Amino acid sequence: MTTLVLLHAFPLDAAMYAGVAAEFDGDLVTPDLPGFGGVRLTDADPSMDVYADYIARQLDAAGLDRVVIGGTSMGGYAAMAFCRRHADRVAGLALIDTKATADAAAAADGRRAMATQMVEGQTTEPLLDNVFPKLLGETTTRDRPDVVRQVRDWVAGADPGAAAYAQRAMAVRPDSLETLAALAVPSLVVVGEEDVLSPPTDAALMASALHGAVVVEIPRVGHLTPVEAPHYVAEALTELVQRVDE
Repeated sequence: MTTLVLLHAFPLDAAMYAGVAAEFDGDLVTPDLPGFGGVRLTDADPSMDVYADYIARQLDAAGLDRVVIGGTSMGGYAAMAFCRRHADRVAGLALIDTKATADAAAAADGRRAMATQMVEGQTTEPLLDNVFPKLLGETTTRDRPDVVRQVRDWVAGADPGAAAYAQRAMAVRPDSLETLAALAVPSLVVVGEEDVLSPPTDAALMASALHGAVVVEIPRVGHLTPVEAPHYVAEALTELVQRVDE
């Protein structure tokens, strides 16, 4: 069975995939990106390409050639960068609550400003104030206080320097629609019905660029579907890998 590699969302780490890992039927690797989960932060200029090349080196070390690559939110950006730089190693693609378009100028400026705040103050408070409230769906926020507490703890525990680097890297990421259009592998697009950061319209745009993508919209969840609805995400990912292996 082809190995699935899942890249985590901002500003979390691979722990966000614990629920998916428990139900995924196959070989799953969930690496932490530089600066997260105890991995040393890189000195390279901020870029999604840095994350993509880091993952390629991790695959080399593990003896993995072609994999199904996927990611949630920022992890999706890194997965698309991997497709751009290491297309020959991509056997399938899973894009979860993410988008292929670049940031508008105002959004990129906002990321840079937040990065400066975090570095100068050595604090994750800007994330708790501006990012955390948008990560979970309205239903989860209202009905699942345990999930809310867990995600808040993850956000608060992020390293400010790593989070600042990631914000700057996301601010300069390119549009990836042409990258998706050039792929000829089985693909999956997952989106939470209540996702306000990467809504279903973004999922539809990515699916239209891909060739024969399966789209799964999960009701009553937001931007972190692997945390809010791990069973459904694991099921969709298992089916993707099965398509790759057919």
